Amino acid sequence: MKALVIGATGAVGTDLVQQLLADSSFERVDVFVRREVPIPSSKLVPHVVDFDHPEDWAKLLTGDVLFSCLGTTIKAAGSQNAQWKVDYTYQYNAAKAGKDNGVNTLVLISSVGASSKSKVFYTRMKGQLDEDVQKLGFPGLFILRPPSLIRKGSDRFGEKAGVTVLKVLNAIGLMRSWTPMPTEEVASAMIRLSKSGKTGVHIIESQSILTV
Repeated sequence: MKALVIGATGAVGTDLVQQLLADSSFERVDVFVRREVPIPSSKLVPHVVDFDHPEDWAKLLTGDVLFSCLGTTIKAAGSQNAQWKVDYTYQYNAAKAGKDNGVNTLVLISSVGASSKSKVFYTRMKGQLDEDVQKLGFPGLFILRPPSLIRKGSDRFGEKAGVTVLKVLNAIGLMRSWTPMPTEEVASAMIRLSKSGKTGVHIIESQSILTV
């Protein structure tokens, strides 16, 4: 199979690419990135693109499965509009290009609590994307809604503190669906789903990601 990845340099994306390169089911892995990726592999084909101009790279999105795990934080983006562009617009444009080019399967990372009706900006944005990619009509669509992620080597104080608090709450039986999940486990689930042969729309919520 030929895999396509956007968000390849992020926390989940990095683990995903490493696992795809090690998986014999995939003969080629095309990554769409904003800067070069120093990963020596004959299977890896990098495309350095400007996501603001999909007309320049959309035709390159041809393959069997598109993995979409692009995202940023509002702190890094600087504003809600800027975060929307990365988390929604870039991913939607890639999904549409893939569908137009005959890609059969989309595997998308969303978020626990995603809903277009949410009063919280982040989960509302994720929910809107979830709804809109369903309208594109992929033969196979898998939307994963993971809880807080445990990123290897993370130095974000807020992230580490949040994970610690959630683990304490989980220990006393609270917020089990929000139990933090390692990024490599999410990446593994994405690959398993892409090879499952299932068709239709599948939304995998929280801890169910570990058992797909």
